[in-house]
Amino acid sequence: MSAEQKPSSLVQGTLHMLILKTLALEPMHGYGIGVRLEQISKGVFQINAGSLFPALRRLERDGLIGGAWRATENNRRAKYYTLTAQGRATLKRETRGWEQQSAAIARIMSASLGEL
Repeated sequence: MSAEQKPSSLVQGTLHMLILKTLALEPMHGYGIGVRLEQISKGVFQINAGSLFPALRRLERDGLIGGAWRATENNRRAKYYTLTAQGRATLKRETRGWEQQSAAIARIMSASLGEL
């Protein structure tokens, strides 16, 4: 990561959506979710455990993900999370909303004085 490329904080409300998307790719444990988000974002998003694990608990409580304890690759116990049908529907809805919002923001940010 270059000097001008530093980790940034997530836009408010996007962590849940990014967790759901990560789990749509494959089931994984909490630490793996954090690592995957950092990898896919090329280091822009570094999710700390103090944010990630409470978010996982909320998503599980709300029925969007399910969790089960099992052994990891290095034979440690970890809770593996999977996306539920309700989680898939929520991800689809949130993705659509995010795409609309980000397109609108892009239009605003690229507007010239004559367009305003």
